[in-house]
Amino acid sequence: MGTDGQARATIFVSGRVQGVGFRWWTRSRALELGLAGQARNLLDGRVEVVAQGSRADVEKLEHMLREFPSGTGRPGHVTAVTTQWSEPRDGVSGFREA
Repeated sequence: MGTDGQARATIFVSGRVQGVGFRWWTRSRALELGLAGQARNLLDGRVEVVAQGSRADVEKLEHMLREFPSGTGRPGHVTAVTTQWSEPRDGVSGFREA
């Protein structure tokens, strides 16, 4: 974690998460939290989410990806979430769907 409370996480989400609006939903939640990064489909069917911002807000997004009930707005169906934490990078801004 950065010395100023900033953090970066790469979050791999498995399940039925491609072709259902999952990346759009993730981008919306990340922007609401003030995070930068991207969400992109991987060839193996997972979605990779890279999020950077305050550690607390990155953890909130991770929790939403992991726990948020599908029946209340999150598209798709999540079966597993794996998170890798790393040092934040300079010059990262905005959040995009890739």
